[in-house]
Amino acid sequence: MAQPLTTPAATVPPNHRFDIGPVQYPKLFGATTVPIPMSDGAILTADILRPGDGSGPARAPLPAIINFTPYNKMLNRHGMRWNDTLRAFGHRVGSSDRRRFTARDVLHTPAGGILEPFVINRTAVRRGYVGLMIDVRGTGTSTGSWDFFQPREQQDYLEAIAWVREQPWCNGEFAVTGISYGAIAALITAGLRPEGLRAVFAIEAGEDPMRELGLTGGVPMPGMLLWMLAVTGSKWLPSVPGLLRAGMTGQFLRDRIADPAGWVRHAIEIGLTERHPDSFLNPMWAGKLARFEDITAPTWIHGRWHDVYNRSNFRMFDRIPLSGGAKQVVVDDSYHLTVGSGLGAPDSPQAIDELQCAWFDRWVKDIDNGIDRYGPVTVRRQGDGRWLRHSVFPDPAATRQRLYLNAEITGAAAHAGTDAGLSSAPTELGSRLPLPTGRIRLASNNTGVMSMGVTLLFGRRFGTDDRHAEAGAVTFTSAPFTTDTVLSGPMNLHLNVEVEGVDAFWSVTVCDVEPGGASVPLTRGALLSSLRAIDAAGSEYVDGELLFPLHTLTAESALPVTPGVPFVVDIEINPTEALVRAGHRLRVAVSRSSFPRHLIPPWLRRTITGQAIVLDPEQPSYLTFRAAPAD
Repeated sequence: MAQPLTTPAATVPPNHRFDIGPVQYPKLFGATTVPIPMSDGAILTADILRPGDGSGPARAPLPAIINFTPYNKMLNRHGMRWNDTLRAFGHRVGSSDRRRFTARDVLHTPAGGILEPFVINRTAVRRGYVGLMIDVRGTGTSTGSWDFFQPREQQDYLEAIAWVREQPWCNGEFAVTGISYGAIAALITAGLRPEGLRAVFAIEAGEDPMRELGLTGGVPMPGMLLWMLAVTGSKWLPSVPGLLRAGMTGQFLRDRIADPAGWVRHAIEIGLTERHPDSFLNPMWAGKLARFEDITAPTWIHGRWHDVYNRSNFRMFDRIPLSGGAKQVVVDDSYHLTVGSGLGAPDSPQAIDELQCAWFDRWVKDIDNGIDRYGPVTVRRQGDGRWLRHSVFPDPAATRQRLYLNAEITGAAAHAGTDAGLSSAPTELGSRLPLPTGRIRLASNNTGVMSMGVTLLFGRRFGTDDRHAEAGAVTFTSAPFTTDTVLSGPMNLHLNVEVEGVDAFWSVTVCDVEPGGASVPLTRGALLSSLRAIDAAGSEYVDGELLFPLHTLTAESALPVTPGVPFVVDIEINPTEALVRAGHRLRVAVSRSSFPRHLIPPWLRRTITGQAIVLDPEQPSYLTFRAAPAD
């Protein structure tokens, strides 16, 4: 569990404004495609932004902010030209009241300042930092072959940092940052403890990318292939002037021709090959993970409830052995491409580029600006949009609760494949509820998550009303809540099931059902039956009851599925903090697919036929979660 804040000074509220001071340097000076040689002959390239004035770049050495990226810094550099315009556009659009995340909030995103740290944070550079964006090996204009987060790439981080610290414009101290891939790279770097590292600011990182994105619930995610195609395609668009200037053209072409497709080919092999070794967690995947327990630099983790990495925001926070405000976690109610939407509003944290600057000022420059008295857990609660500060997560006031699945028709889900109930007591009648089959329904919040929020522009069915998708699900809906209730933390759906084939896939969405009928997704989970084995040591129990199962997802731990014989699956449901108001209902929707979030490969699809939830008074099915009365 998270450690309480230990700083004796008073804490500050979520919407506190930290002083980042005035602009110290009115001009910025850029150098593009600067070569950084690696020990094995590969060459990484960096864009470097230095502050200065009319006489040129700052003469005194300054701390550096380093961002490792696979997303072709040249393309990002050109995007910087639109930062101010897009930020102004976001302000003009304005945000919603944020009780629910809407299409307006998607368009409002740039106003929150995210376009600065996505590339190089000019807000910070103008206040006395040198900003660097470095193409990782085999991407952008860097040579070599791309193999994300592999040990050689991790060594590259250290060698590039050593090069930066030797430059006359660097004072030997630095921070690491990034978004998504860059955030994971920053956390991996922090776990390696390079000399001179003073702070980390990780935006939308994941504890275990393969578990959370590549093999969610035990099956591939099609978005991974699209991501690899994008990275692979952009590596063929180098900065030609930069290559010529550095004399790297021949080496660049040789490396690209030697490995034209790389991980795209391998990803297709994983998806199409039955029981491919890399379609399970294994030592190769483990070698790509950050060593959170070894992190000693102050670390800020910035996540979202509907992010593809939502599962692990608090797990990463808990694993980092820091306290006293030196680690912070902030989780907003938004999506992967909408980070920062609403930040800067009076009732919200300040803009994310300013937060990052304040974090680095505190831990890199030792300026006592009070940001170590923030949080250390700051969340925007779903259901009312309020920003809340906690000393730990989940809320200590929340106690373990159970709602049991039953077959009673509630009348609240006539649109669903099957309308069933949730109650405080186990069912007394046995029944069998088959999961519907039929066409894939793309209008769903799962599509919203996989589009990283973009499809919310097409309407509520992609974000805040999942009834269209529930036509392909068995829904279990509670009676209306009699008091305002807060759900806090992860959940576990314990199901007694039966299948006709030798495997089955279960996709689960937990929703807040409004009095008007809209089914608003709060959180979700998924599991392949044959990978239901649980790592008890890594799972979370409350009062002896399993609350957050950690599945091993290895080939060796796969369990047989016998057609016609009931068995139990425990499905981990990602953490959330949500207000369910009086008069609202809680719903658990269970379906056999959730494309495009999950992909059932052809060879696996042939093993899956009928699947059903067995409601047995002797072996009840139930949702376990934490809840507390609303304040």
